[in-house]
Amino acid sequence: MLREVDWSEDRSYRSGSENEAVQFYLDGLCNSTNFDLLLGYFSSAAINVLSLGFASFLYTGGTMRMVINNVLSQEDKDAIKTGLDGEIPIDALDLSDIKKLKSSLNEYGKHFFECLSWLIGNEKINIKIIGPKNGKGIAHYKSGVFFDGIDSVGFKASCNFTAYGLLENLEELESFLSWENGRSNKYINGQKKYFEKIFSEEADFVAYHEVEDVIIAIRNEFGDKTINELIIKEKELAFEKNKVLENNGIRKSFEKINAKIEILARNPKFPFSKGPRDYQVEAYENWCKNEYKGIFAMATGTGKTLTALNCVLNEYSKCNFYKVIILVPTIVLVEQWEKEVKKFNFQGLVKASSKNNDWKKELDNLRVKELFGLNESFVIISTYKTFISAKFQEFVTSVKTKAILIADEAHNIGALAVKKKLEITDINKRIGLSATPKRNYDPEGSESMEAFFHDKEPYTYNFPMDRAIEEGILTQYYYYPKVVELTIDEMVHYNEITLQIVKVFQLSAKDKDAKKRYEDLLMLRKRIIHKAKDKLTAFESIISNLRKEVNGLQYLLVYAPEGYYNDEETLEDSFPEVESDSRIIDYYSNIIRTVSPETTVTQYTSESEDKELILSGFEKGKIDVLLSMKCLDEGVDIPRAEKAIFCSSTGNPRQFIQRRGRILRKHPEKRFAKIYDLVVIPKVSLSSLSFDIERNLVKKELERVVHFAYMAINKYEAIESLREICNYYDLNLDTLHEELK
Repeated sequence: MLREVDWSEDRSYRSGSENEAVQFYLDGLCNSTNFDLLLGYFSSAAINVLSLGFASFLYTGGTMRMVINNVLSQEDKDAIKTGLDGEIPIDALDLSDIKKLKSSLNEYGKHFFECLSWLIGNEKINIKIIGPKNGKGIAHYKSGVFFDGIDSVGFKASCNFTAYGLLENLEELESFLSWENGRSNKYINGQKKYFEKIFSEEADFVAYHEVEDVIIAIRNEFGDKTINELIIKEKELAFEKNKVLENNGIRKSFEKINAKIEILARNPKFPFSKGPRDYQVEAYENWCKNEYKGIFAMATGTGKTLTALNCVLNEYSKCNFYKVIILVPTIVLVEQWEKEVKKFNFQGLVKASSKNNDWKKELDNLRVKELFGLNESFVIISTYKTFISAKFQEFVTSVKTKAILIADEAHNIGALAVKKKLEITDINKRIGLSATPKRNYDPEGSESMEAFFHDKEPYTYNFPMDRAIEEGILTQYYYYPKVVELTIDEMVHYNEITLQIVKVFQLSAKDKDAKKRYEDLLMLRKRIIHKAKDKLTAFESIISNLRKEVNGLQYLLVYAPEGYYNDEETLEDSFPEVESDSRIIDYYSNIIRTVSPETTVTQYTSESEDKELILSGFEKGKIDVLLSMKCLDEGVDIPRAEKAIFCSSTGNPRQFIQRRGRILRKHPEKRFAKIYDLVVIPKVSLSSLSFDIERNLVKKELERVVHFAYMAINKYEAIESLREICNYYDLNLDTLHEELK
């Protein structure tokens, strides 16, 4: 990169010449990834003067280190202090949008200083403040080194890194290119060594200052005119910046950078300067080895989306275009994927769902371009429901083998309607994403999904939850299982159904009608557990205790059972505010409002409007408790959730693993998570004919508990709370854990 620059022929830059210092800095910034500055006086106005170069530098992942003296303007001191203290707005600067970045750095006002604080707080700019250890002087250096990962360009100059130093004073700068000759290389190596000694705080001739020790430069109160360079107002800075464009060389550099920015604004890139994680690189390599097909079985919160889009980015670097079709189960996930796609700066985005009325027209336009051989890049995010429509399939036939198919929550591919459409697709590059790829109770669907991706367990890439917790990618958690027993009436009803199950069980293997009756009876009995009234009592107790904690009920998720209570199943005297035949979730909502009237409670269900607004309100703390049934099972991002109560008994691994994943996502203000789990265990008599059947059902129910308990911080406490029920049914959780592994 640095070798490609048309540097000044004699490697020097002087005021009033064709090659000025501003041009040198612009060219260096646009073609490097690291910039070390050993300075005397520093003013952030210099960054503003070089805003075009800094926008390109920061956008492509550049980081800057500066050693400065202890005299600053009030604005710069405040900005540096704010950045070092970490008191910065999270969204002050967006490094993923180069045009907004350029605009932010080009305006010298309040927002500019917020951006400076953000860059310091996020370690894009690292600063050391120094002075001589013995003596009353100041640091007065004016040198530095640009580095692009291979080559270096060093310099020493007469000008301070200030707006006046760059624009108004008569100054000169001499540069050194590492690849050019031995003298230049020796100079740069010496400069790097000297800088590292000072920056690492190992220089015994230097006094290191805290930002509080900085002297504020006040105009006309210092005899040294260079100090006055530090105080500059917006209008005079704008005037000086306009004058600089009169120089032909600088104008050409500006034009080149603007052209480069236009290209960068269209080019995709990895959204974080550190690049993909090692496991994301490994996933891509494994996918390539598997002939560009495979399933990424990655725990919720480990970055499945980033991992898949990084594969697209790598393929783009090979052929200079991308054609991507992303399938998701819900409209909410369409919106979430859109955000991630934009972070990568992928263009040509189309959202194909019932929420976008224009998707058919947009696909028609793309299809025409494909038919005419125009290699236009695009990313289409579609729900599975829209994907199987005739209009979408018409488009799929036009892209043939050029596209990459990404199936989020890939177990949905096993559904018959989706499977039929995919069986005839020509798309060869395929990525399946799921924390739980297997389709429970549907082995044929699981087999067809694995066949489509040419994969099988342990899959092309596997990132289990225990590893994610161990490596700090997911939050550690406490797990509190609460055993709930059936009431006397519920137990009577439960036993009556169990006796019928025992009678029909033998016939179910041979007779279709008997099998159907057997399955219906199992479902009927499951509903008793599902609707167990003492769950409401246990839930009320948990809510009452949580209310007393520091954050109370804030950032709490509740998974309520689906369905309705009828008049016979509830005591109207206990819940007078809830209408008869109301949904079960309404009873749970009412308990929270009764126990804690000041708590804001919102239901997040399939009928909810403005789902994005609800999630945003929860994230910002405007909504304390979010109640759902199944809508938060797949892929929805709610990292702010700190506590969860699982009130719906589910033996489906996909559901309980996905639900646990919702609560374990990392958040800066979350140290750990808490999960409360209502476990309904009926106590059938030891002499009962159905005891062995019941024991197997209890064992199945405890699989969820084992999954949760053995990764929890309080593993032994969680296991001990189930000791009595395990002894009763002669079950051993350690043995069960080994079987599940």
